[in-house]
Amino acid sequence: MILFTSGGLLALLSLSIPVGIVLFLLAFGIDVLFSPFPLMRGLGQVVWSSSNSATLIAVPFFVLLGELLVRSGIARRTYSALEAWVSWLPGGLIHANIATATLFSATSGSSVATAATVASVATPQAEKLGYDPKLFSGAIAAGGTLGIMIPPSINLIVYGFLTETSIPKLFVAGLIPGLMLALLFMVVTALFCMAKPSLGGPGTSASWKRRFTSLVDLLPLFTLFGTIVGAIYAGWATPTEAAAIGVAMAFVIAFAHKAVNREMIVASLKGTVRTTAMIMLVVIGAYVLNFVLTAAGVSRALQEFLQNLGMGPLATLMVIILIYIVLGFFIETLSLMVATIPIIVPIVEQIGYDRLWFGILMIILVEMALITPPVGLNLYVVQAARKKGAFSDVIIGVIPYALAMLAMVALLIAFPAIALFLPSNL
Repeated sequence: MILFTSGGLLALLSLSIPVGIVLFLLAFGIDVLFSPFPLMRGLGQVVWSSSNSATLIAVPFFVLLGELLVRSGIARRTYSALEAWVSWLPGGLIHANIATATLFSATSGSSVATAATVASVATPQAEKLGYDPKLFSGAIAAGGTLGIMIPPSINLIVYGFLTETSIPKLFVAGLIPGLMLALLFMVVTALFCMAKPSLGGPGTSASWKRRFTSLVDLLPLFTLFGTIVGAIYAGWATPTEAAAIGVAMAFVIAFAHKAVNREMIVASLKGTVRTTAMIMLVVIGAYVLNFVLTAAGVSRALQEFLQNLGMGPLATLMVIILIYIVLGFFIETLSLMVATIPIIVPIVEQIGYDRLWFGILMIILVEMALITPPVGLNLYVVQAARKKGAFSDVIIGVIPYALAMLAMVALLIAFPAIALFLPSNL
């Protein structure tokens, strides 16, 4: 049954069938072949209970927030401001890519939106100044992954919903690891550019007057992040309510920058509907598949299989990490999460690891799936923004940053307090 589930998942995905449909097809197949009674009689109740949640209303709000910021031109001003502050480091504008992705991640909640935004702003500058296309593109793709780690994060909302984990705690747990990962990316960039200065392009510097003047362009994103996260932890708003406040503030900011018009509003709403529909189809499909897997005994069989291997908790965790790395080559991030969470998280808790901590560890592994071929979405986003050059350049460019992610995984295992310190003290 386990082989049928994993093999069927990979086979259907290889046919380019939408992920949500794949999950439903697998559920129907397992029901027909392995279930002693017709589980699909409970389909209506499972679909209704999985979609009838106020928590999930936060998803379209955060998607819309990112759409408004992308289409209002705020990202371009943010990039220009951060360039003045960090472009003197070895690697120059590559650090501006990572810093912009970090700051934009704190409001967008989406890795693809973050990567697309930074790529559209930074690529023309890189071509004009003669940066190495591999490292420059790799930094954009890797920096974009921070969109699902630094709060607010759509993927953390989905994880919290599927595992019944506090979303505010997940948000604050992802803050330090997200910032540490961004710092690791910048360290990797600096080391490579010090070893081979031609990778970093020409060094640039800005006057202190320009730097302080540019802080005005950073205020919108800092204000949004402070309002959203502050409202949640002050107890003034739930994540859903804070997301709605963020959308209202983003609209006001866009209006202040004279970026609001009919075309911008229509495009933002269309993008929100498309993304939300995709996410909800995957989430509901995952609930249906989990219902069937549990009833048919697949989850129990996998737990027994891992237990019969006779490995300790750490060795079992290493096997789980390896599974995520391998699956990340073939399965898109959200699909990877919702297809594995119902099976893996109970095993992780059973061997003694914290569910909140594992959520952050899983997000880093899922981040790697965004930059590993053949289905790493950020790779295609960056390549589309470049509009020329070999796709292999982007793949080669992300390798150092993928290794930095593995280093972050090792740090989380060695020092769980990196993720648990803030949730346990706030």
